[in-house]
Amino acid sequence: MHLPSVRAFVRAHMGRQLRARESSSDIVQSVCRELLMHQDRFRHPSEGAFAAWLFTTARRKISNRVRDMERQKRDVGREETGGEEVDIAELGAAYTRFSSPSASVMRREEIERLENAMDALTPEHREVLTLAHLAGLSRKEIAEQIDSTEEAVRSMLHRAMARLSLLLEGGEG
Repeated sequence: MHLPSVRAFVRAHMGRQLRARESSSDIVQSVCRELLMHQDRFRHPSEGAFAAWLFTTARRKISNRVRDMERQKRDVGREETGGEEVDIAELGAAYTRFSSPSASVMRREEIERLENAMDALTPEHREVLTLAHLAGLSRKEIAEQIDSTEEAVRSMLHRAMARLSLLLEGGEG
């Protein structure tokens, strides 16, 4: 049920350099593996609590991969990659929450444009957008995740959507 959103969340948080170097599917698989290996430990009072755990785990996996990549001190911007095989329809369906509802399936260029715009956001804006639109968390749940208030989350989400819209329109880069 959460897999398409987890995939989109992971890609949105990976950043250009990590996406060029590593498959988002590997990170998603690692999240799923952790869930399956430790399912006896997980007792979540609600669907939102489970989703919060799931996306927190995904964020931690990404942070670990970025840290490992930086330790290797390689210029990943110069690496040649064949590109990751992505289920465009599935990824597009999750990403359409940020774009026009009239688009049934986003083309690869639209996904790249959205990912580039997401990369240009501040980490805080990217976080609230993905928690709200990909993880489907309520404003209250997001506030708990980022240790803030619901009012602050509403305001930050509004500013993040405005910035994302501007970036997608090509107004700023």
